[in-house]
Amino acid sequence: MAESYYRALGEDTFEATLHTQGAWNEHEQHMAPVAGLLAYALENCSPRAEMRLARISYDILGVIPRGSFDVRTKILRPGRTIELLEAELIAEGRTAVQATAWRLAVGSTQEVAALEDARMPGPDGLDTASGMTQWPGDFIGSLDFRAVEGLRPGRGRVWIRTPYEMVEGTPASDLVRLVGLVDTANGIAARVPPGGDSYMFPNVDLQIHLHRSPRGEWLGLDTRVTFGTDGIGLTSSVLHDVEGPFGRSEQILTVRRLGGRA
Repeated sequence: MAESYYRALGEDTFEATLHTQGAWNEHEQHMAPVAGLLAYALENCSPRAEMRLARISYDILGVIPRGSFDVRTKILRPGRTIELLEAELIAEGRTAVQATAWRLAVGSTQEVAALEDARMPGPDGLDTASGMTQWPGDFIGSLDFRAVEGLRPGRGRVWIRTPYEMVEGTPASDLVRLVGLVDTANGIAARVPPGGDSYMFPNVDLQIHLHRSPRGEWLGLDTRVTFGTDGIGLTSSVLHDVEGPFGRSEQILTVRRLGGRA
């Protein structure tokens, strides 16, 4: 069994291992490791030590097949203090996921630094989030979940980590490791059980805003899930590492009844 989510087959070509297997379709990749891999590609796109990624916006353009695929990156808007980057995952002749990222210059703002989001209790001593076992797929099965008391449908606080590398034999930053877990937010406090004769509610995008660089192996998700009345929902999360909040994520959902009664 592989000890990573991906293997590099060349400079821009990768192979997805079974650990990337999605929850809605056993033949596709889960969006979470895809987000991590594209973050890895964006970080390594003409990197500059005086700048960092501050926002990554992912659009999911269709099923993300497992197997081999290409990742292509480019700078859309170069600049001295602000740059816009793009990364595309291209599989079976089409773009499956498109990501754009703002890379901003960093500097000391300690004098005016402030934070309004409340800090989550840390992962030490928490029980395993057993509700995640309702989700199929090897990606979810590869993760360690710890739940803060009060987890319920629509609202929850959960810590997540993974023992696996993003790309086999290649060191990855803490940002890549933790961004590669964020998409799981849509499943930690599901309003309805997945599968069976219920509903499906996949997200069609993932937006991540980072007010500082994350650190460590644990990702904390302080998550709220909203279902509207017309088939559209929203999953919103405050993102944490063990030092506190470091950003936010949003996922827009298409909510559809299963069992032929859509």
